[in-house]
Amino acid sequence: MIANYGYKDGSGEYYISIDTDKCIGCAADRACLTACPKQMFEIITDDYDDEVAWIKKPNCRTLAYDCADCKPSGGYSSLPCMAACTPGAIKHSW
Repeated sequence: MIANYGYKDGSGEYYISIDTDKCIGCAADRACLTACPKQMFEIITDDYDDEVAWIKKPNCRTLAYDCADCKPSGGYSSLPCMAACTPGAIKHSW
């Protein structure tokens, strides 16, 4: 299942999508938790009793600002959360 966290406003759509099927089988030992400089990711137990990553509630409404430091203008050539996620479960919409 694809879980989408984020929002849409007048400036665009800002979503982080996490493929929970890929996240369940994480071989990277949940590297997304430490890769994000803003510590936006946490592990929860979903409705199917699987441990998956999600975006903390306070960050869901501020993704455009929280992720700005990691976007190309911040000096990164790839996003730390996506690079750390070896299963490829994390995607950004913008």
